[in-house]
Amino acid sequence: MRLHPIITSLLETDMYKFSMGQAIYHQFSDYKTTWTFKCRNKDVHFTEEMVEEIREQIKHFCTLRFTEDELDYLENVKWMKGSYVDFLRLWQARYADFKITTDAECGLSIETFGTWLNTSMYEIPTLAIVNEVYFRMAYDYDELLDSFKERLSAKVAALEADSAVETEGEETVYRLGSFSEFGLRRRLSAEAQELAVKALSEADYKGNSLFVGTSNVYLAKKYNLTPVGTMAHEWIMCTGQGNHKHNPAYSNWYALDAWVREYGILNGIALTDAITTDCFLKDFQLTYATLFGGVRHDSGDPYAWGEKMLKHYESLGIDARNKTLLFSDSLDFDKADKLYRYFNGRAKVAFGIGTYISNDTRVPALNIVMKTTKCNGMDVAKISDNPGKGMCKNPCLLYTSPSPRDKRQSR
Repeated sequence: MRLHPIITSLLETDMYKFSMGQAIYHQFSDYKTTWTFKCRNKDVHFTEEMVEEIREQIKHFCTLRFTEDELDYLENVKWMKGSYVDFLRLWQARYADFKITTDAECGLSIETFGTWLNTSMYEIPTLAIVNEVYFRMAYDYDELLDSFKERLSAKVAALEADSAVETEGEETVYRLGSFSEFGLRRRLSAEAQELAVKALSEADYKGNSLFVGTSNVYLAKKYNLTPVGTMAHEWIMCTGQGNHKHNPAYSNWYALDAWVREYGILNGIALTDAITTDCFLKDFQLTYATLFGGVRHDSGDPYAWGEKMLKHYESLGIDARNKTLLFSDSLDFDKADKLYRYFNGRAKVAFGIGTYISNDTRVPALNIVMKTTKCNGMDVAKISDNPGKGMCKNPCLLYTSPSPRDKRQSR
């Protein structure tokens, strides 16, 4: 490796990987998945030297094991179970599951193959490695870090500003309610993310906002914060589309049902846009809408989505003021502030803010993802509320109907 090790702990992943991992271990341990890396930036190119460094960094990641201290921490999370923690005691990533080449338009192709239990755990560390290698090798990293620190200081100052002295045009004052840091997968570096989490955890918010935690379990443990995260698109895609007997139009029903079997009323924020929110709402009826504490927005117009969710709760006779609307799509503090002011009092409003916190510098951040493209040998699709965020190797599955459920398509 030319650089220092980027991933140094197996806790350095998003909390929802453990939430999903436990349910995968108990219910879908025989599922096999393929994951595919995609760089959405059209002007980004990874050099051969970068690709080789990424390989070496991933090899290092594959040498790591959970420590007993880390396992004790996980077991003390309210919904973690001892049987899964015991499995993690034995777990180790397999470099043989990775295929890393230069055979892509951007110069970097990554695919992983193996059990869902394993490959799910590769996504976040791989993306963190790709980001840090790119920014350290393509730019003057110290200059980027300086610009990151300057912008971070300005953000914290705006969060700490007293609303009593807010004057239009003279001072920016944000009101965000509850917000978390979600930036691990697209961070500038481990150093930058830690600087941000530390600064946000120490800020004096004066009642305007509340920093409640981070998705990065390693940093949550280090700074005594709440590790935040429930489910990702892979959960809906694999549980709903990875069984030959399932009609993929009912993906959300299978996903919600399996989640409730694992967690009951705990750990209950449902992701709505895996195969469009309109399709999700057909299955998010009274039982699930009651059991789940809230819903997460990750694509499409957030105001239209929020209004749609409030109307849906009302149609079921549920007081939305007791439910959480969690927004997590490409947010900055200004967008979050406007959403909070708009929806506050009509529901509990929360935010998961990623790249804006963990990779805001003088150069654009990478827009990279790694998604499941096959489960048990079958193509799976993410059909987002925003067509640009959809992903599937089989273009026939990426139709843009307002609701895939309306077509009642089967395999």
